[in-house]
Amino acid sequence: MSQDSSDWVSLRRAAEILGVHPATVRNWADRGEITSRRTPGGHRRFLKSDLLQHIEREDDIQPIEVQVIIQNALGQTRMEIGDGNLEDLPWYAAMSEKTRHAMRAKGRKFLEALRVYLASGAPDEKLSDAIRLGEEYAVVLVQDGLTLPQAMRGFFYFSEFVVNSILTWSEITPPRNTSEWATLLRYVNNFMNVMLLSLVEYYEEE
Repeated sequence: MSQDSSDWVSLRRAAEILGVHPATVRNWADRGEITSRRTPGGHRRFLKSDLLQHIEREDDIQPIEVQVIIQNALGQTRMEIGDGNLEDLPWYAAMSEKTRHAMRAKGRKFLEALRVYLASGAPDEKLSDAIRLGEEYAVVLVQDGLTLPQAMRGFFYFSEFVVNSILTWSEITPPRNTSEWATLLRYVNNFMNVMLLSLVEYYEEE
């Protein structure tokens, strides 16, 4: 192999980078869509550059940074829900099934609004979408009887996936892109902070 060993990552790490379940990565590798090899112990390893190319093929319209954030965050959310990791969290247990379903739909709406905000250069006028989404979240949660602390814990839990996706991808990009990732993180935090403030203000008005 001409590549250095550091160019290859584990199945779990590849899944984190792509924002999908490890089983999905395994299936792609079996079909030859992603380059992989086996270690002497039989474990799969994936080439970082091939993972980058795969994401670029998924959508050649949006900037690569925006694609990564949305895909990773959505993938992490699906894995957390699918693996049952939320069931023991008090704020999640307090939600009715109807509210959980509504939150999943609004989560996708949030990621789409964030994508549009970032892809358009993070203009201030697009923050009106964050304000509206924060209120929409609050309306559903208030109706279900969740307290403000419970609502905020849920918000922080899932918004962390967006931040994690930025940090995950920035670790495998060239150093020259460091400032770009820092700017992107500021934009994302700005959008999410405005959304959270809108949620809190709705609760205070109730």
